[in-house]
Amino acid sequence: MPTLDRQDNVFVLDLGDGENRFHPDWIASVDTALNEVEKADGPRALVTAATGKFYSNGLDLEWLSTHAHQHQDYVVSVQQLYARLLSLPVITVAAVQGHAFAAGAMLSLAHDFRVMRTDRGYWCLPEVDINIPFTPGMAALIQARLAPQTAHEAMLTGRRYGGTDAAAVGIADRAVGEEAVHVTAVEIAQTQATKAGDTLATTKARMYASVLAALRDTSNPLG
Repeated sequence: MPTLDRQDNVFVLDLGDGENRFHPDWIASVDTALNEVEKADGPRALVTAATGKFYSNGLDLEWLSTHAHQHQDYVVSVQQLYARLLSLPVITVAAVQGHAFAAGAMLSLAHDFRVMRTDRGYWCLPEVDINIPFTPGMAALIQARLAPQTAHEAMLTGRRYGGTDAAAVGIADRAVGEEAVHVTAVEIAQTQATKAGDTLATTKARMYASVLAALRDTSNPLG
């Protein structure tokens, strides 16, 4: 399960050492950690990281297969998590040390910055290949955070981007060696920690107003 630590002004949220899929308990644990980050005083920023092969492999499809009657509520909870991160009143950095697929890739896009490793791990939106349409909120998030041509290719082809290619098209802000992913993410966060607060929150809320509205729409999140 996710765990939260703090290094000076940087909170580090470790998403786990498995596939880090979006099980309801996992989502609740991440949300609790974000509460702590949001309520803290003074300069602060957030890095999310993971251990092992995956940053996050996305939705917990196994759980969904046995809880089909909760599908809509589950999607609402995932989108609320994206909205929470996207509007958090601190600078957020995703340290993507391994694979980020589907909902896990979208989770990285809800951060302000992304660092990927150059030698291993893919960022991918495979929904077109697994026949799961993007919800309106998810589509809005992707299209707001990526250049139009990159969003077009990623969403329609399911291309797997390595770190170097991801940085070249703006999916990642930095691509570095394995040993530097975590360090680089923390460095970026530390340099932006003084920006935490109401002004940053207002700026994010206004910058992404339409995306946040789509992600928070609980009336019909599946479109």
